[in-house]
Amino acid sequence: MAVIFNNPRDLLGKEGTTLEPSAWLTVEQDRIDAFADCTGDHQWIHVDPVKAKDGPFGATIAHGYLTLSLVNMFMPQMIDVRGFTAGVNVGMDKTRFLNPVVVGSRVRGTGEIVSVEEVKGGAIQAVIRVTVEIEGKDRPACVVDTINRYFPE
Repeated sequence: MAVIFNNPRDLLGKEGTTLEPSAWLTVEQDRIDAFADCTGDHQWIHVDPVKAKDGPFGATIAHGYLTLSLVNMFMPQMIDVRGFTAGVNVGMDKTRFLNPVVVGSRVRGTGEIVSVEEVKGGAIQAVIRVTVEIEGKDRPACVVDTINRYFPE
């Protein structure tokens, strides 16, 4: 269940807060293929199960950017900020792809509030580090510092 903040200002001083993990998601080949179609990246390591079987991972793997994009799915499951008129994804820092996501793997997001500050115009900007874990693996698939800006009501 997501950690709830009733107002963006409630984030102030919450650096170091650990967020609840998201639900597990199985990364199936149809999701990988759809991502390949969206991005035009049809490299065999992602979309050719027959060829990938003899490749370095023994199966197809999710695109790194597909893994990164799942952060958008996981965030609302981890943190629920309320009481704002607009929320903006400002960007990200320190993105790292540490382990491939082999087709059929289960992944989830875990998070921590890294920093929070008031910025120009009274908005609250929060950096949330999201780690995309792979079930049964010691090393995560991806770690990214997301930068989120909330404009209070």
